[in-house]
Amino acid sequence: MTSSSRIAVDAMGGDEGLAVMLAGVARARRQYNDAKFLLVGDEEAIRGGLKNHPGLSAASEVVHAAEVVRSDEKPSQALRRARTTSMGIAVDLVKRGEAAAAVSSGNTGALMAMAKLSLRTMPGIDRPALAALLPSLGETDLVMLDLGANAECDTRNLVQFAVMGAAYARTALELESPRVALLNIGTEEQKGIESIRDAAAQLRAATHLPLTFNGYIEGDRLSRGEVDVVVCDGFSGNIALKTAEGTARFVADLLKRAFRSSVRSKVGFLISRPATELLRDQLDPNNHNGAVFLGLNGLVVKSHGGANELGVATAIGVAAKMVRDDLTRRISDNLRNFEAEAA
Repeated sequence: MTSSSRIAVDAMGGDEGLAVMLAGVARARRQYNDAKFLLVGDEEAIRGGLKNHPGLSAASEVVHAAEVVRSDEKPSQALRRARTTSMGIAVDLVKRGEAAAAVSSGNTGALMAMAKLSLRTMPGIDRPALAALLPSLGETDLVMLDLGANAECDTRNLVQFAVMGAAYARTALELESPRVALLNIGTEEQKGIESIRDAAAQLRAATHLPLTFNGYIEGDRLSRGEVDVVVCDGFSGNIALKTAEGTARFVADLLKRAFRSSVRSKVGFLISRPATELLRDQLDPNNHNGAVFLGLNGLVVKSHGGANELGVATAIGVAAKMVRDDLTRRISDNLRNFEAEAA
């Protein structure tokens, strides 16, 4: 088992417990049969759980961790225990080169703090960004960043996010020249605060980057399939993400209520069931799980805390694709080309 193919999994992180984490890893193993895993956590508990997944045991090693980061723990507190927690050890395995990526469903703030301190940012990157794939009416999903790692961002941050987001889209979505837009309060060139307008000017001038800059996009157009990458500060991005997730749940609950309102509605549900199941799959966050900390000297993926088996497998799949396509190198090369062009 070589470090270039191994993914370190925080087996103790997440709301659903060890059983769901192991089931998700086993599912990912069936989908990505060349992947290998370092399962980090309580060794006795993990080995007991592996008895239910004999196919996973041969592709895994267990790394013992005595402690777990709590979901309500402050990042500063978690940092002090990084060397003994399953989350901290998983990230450290990436730093030491023993794993190509780390995946955790644990505390987001703690994971970000540990990843930044342990892996540091790449040369030329001021701040890492949290990026995720969101459902879209286009032919592929949508990459959006930053989703909460940086509440305030300047022009340089936004430009770097655009470069990183485009590199991620080429890897995750297999796009040659992703369409990139800045989230703004309007599409007119003079709209928005100064940092957004300046970032737009720099991206328009960067003609040799493997991306297509499409200017601005408003929040109501995010899922229309008009662009492939949406860039914003973490404050706006997190609000947009939570609003989209809440709207999806609202629509799903409305449909349930409508279909249960009468006998005729229940009959209508049976007739339209294939369409409603397709809608449910599109709105299910487990099908789009796996946010990535871009801009670090190593790959770290954050899974939803409440992810089920499918969601865990999806997040691991994101990590596997990034490892396969050497995302860190792609980002570094793109940023170097941008800076050379801007000089």
